[in-house]
Amino acid sequence: MTSTAQAPKSRAGTAHPDHLGHVIFIAAAAAMGGFLFGYDSSVINGAVEAIRDRYDIGSAALAQVIAVALIGCAIGAATAGRIADRIGRIRCMQIAAALFTVSAVGSALPFALWDLAFWRIVGGFAIGMASVIGPAYIAEVAPPAYRGRLGSFQQAAIVIGIAISQLVNWGLLNAAGGDQRGTLMGIEAWQVMLGVMVVPAALYGLLSFAIPESPRFLLSVGKRDRARAILAEVEGKDVDLDARVAEIEHAMKSEDKSTFKDLLGGGFFFKPIVWVGIGLSVFQQFVGINVAFYYSSTLWQSVGVDPTDSFFYSFTTSIINILGTVIAMIFVDRIGRKPLALIGSVGMAVGLALEAWAFSYHLVDGKLPATQGWVALVAAHIFVLFFALSWGVVVWVMLGEMFPNRIRAAALGVAAAAQWIANWAITASFPSLADWNLSGTYVIYTVFAALSIPFVLKFVKETKGKTLEEMG
Repeated sequence: MTSTAQAPKSRAGTAHPDHLGHVIFIAAAAAMGGFLFGYDSSVINGAVEAIRDRYDIGSAALAQVIAVALIGCAIGAATAGRIADRIGRIRCMQIAAALFTVSAVGSALPFALWDLAFWRIVGGFAIGMASVIGPAYIAEVAPPAYRGRLGSFQQAAIVIGIAISQLVNWGLLNAAGGDQRGTLMGIEAWQVMLGVMVVPAALYGLLSFAIPESPRFLLSVGKRDRARAILAEVEGKDVDLDARVAEIEHAMKSEDKSTFKDLLGGGFFFKPIVWVGIGLSVFQQFVGINVAFYYSSTLWQSVGVDPTDSFFYSFTTSIINILGTVIAMIFVDRIGRKPLALIGSVGMAVGLALEAWAFSYHLVDGKLPATQGWVALVAAHIFVLFFALSWGVVVWVMLGEMFPNRIRAAALGVAAAAQWIANWAITASFPSLADWNLSGTYVIYTVFAALSIPFVLKFVKETKGKTLEEMG
């Protein structure tokens, strides 16, 4: 159902400089959920081999413990929107912070393997909530003129969280004498790695008490005066507050509530545009990017790299991830989504092919030959760089833009679900595939990177410079 009434016009769009610092603080506080998203996703990298050794499990069981968090992610992402609409964005953040905290404590002090897996699911649920509520809250609170830049805080926080987790892991491993099972603070080093997340989780919870509720939520529950006060706080007193309130209320009334049924059509169950969104999500994961963040330490150790060095390489890869993300944020609106995706696909295919070649050589004294070892290391960084400057950012931008208004919410939900499922498939399969043939595994990832090129050329339409209404 669409409304034909004209939305009231306001003078929103700019914030006074004296308000901007406060708005940046609010967005940064909300983006702490993104930091925890990245931190919790990748901190397990430092514990993989220790978990395998402590519980004496094979690659298949190990993979399930690592990947099981993604089940929680999918559930958290699917339910966060409804929870936030019922109890508010801030309360939702506080629940996520509490779940991150108890997950960190439980993961650090497990008494059995199933216990560790349970706390991984709890942490995954918090990740799923943070992945939804952070961007939604920032979009609702940020002044329109700064919404794009402030919205990028979430992705920046995620990649910083990944990097910090690897740096902390490396420091703790050094403190434990290079042994993941070495003793630190009365427990094993890997347990401390998982437990340290209590610190940013507690900070996230405290910051949630220092930022205001979303004006949009307040209006949805009839708190107009409080919504007006917060709008004045974040957009400035010169804004016509009555017009802004009326504008938001009009938008809320005229929104379509898309459902799963709206996505059906065409000869293959879903409408073609929905399949394109699913394809973008699946290709983003099937190039094996999360292997670099969940298993990189294990990967380097499997080809003879010293454990301490392997943790350091995981950290440098995370720094490259940050650099690539910054490049994407600079160029996504300048050269367009589609060209950036194609550049990334070519770069990823090259990097992955070089890794496949390097890993095809037999180990000498437990190590790759020197040349192949350096090629593998450089190629891994090339792969992460090209992913970060393209598919890591472009896919989320395009998923938010490419669907027609009438199906956007439901289609985005299906595409995001496909991404979590594909993430799980890669994460759960890598240890067994690596045991089978590490080089062959990277050939598979290379093939998917190469196939993404014709997929983008044929099926993906450029969304740069188009309004959401132009998407159909």
